[in-house]
Amino acid sequence: MRQRQYRAMADINVTNLVDVVLVLLIIFMISAPLLQSGIEVNLPKTKTAALDEQTEGVVLTIDKKGGIFINDVWARLSGFETALNKELKKANRSAVFLRADSLVPYGIVVDVIGRLKLMGIQELGLITKPADTTKVKNK
Repeated sequence: MRQRQYRAMADINVTNLVDVVLVLLIIFMISAPLLQSGIEVNLPKTKTAALDEQTEGVVLTIDKKGGIFINDVWARLSGFETALNKELKKANRSAVFLRADSLVPYGIVVDVIGRLKLMGIQELGLITKPADTTKVKNK
């Protein structure tokens, strides 16, 4: 009886590896935009000083429809003080940063700021976009 002789294969078949990598790439490309959390807000533009990067706090967002979100979680205006107090205690912070869409009526923003002041919040930051400071000069 004759024995079979096996030889070592020197070739590596990378076709399967490339297929798997391409499928994973497509999955990540599709799912990456879905992982970005946050409420879409068109912030007003202003010339302001840069915010201190070490300051941390709770982010309060008002979208263009007037919806109020505490750290990206929707809250009713009637009970948002309770929800904000819970979030401040959970985060162990006293600062609140207000992000409001530029289309939100002024009255809603003032109402929210008034409620924050009644709650005793002293550290209130308004989040804006930096204004375009480049000017076109006429010749």
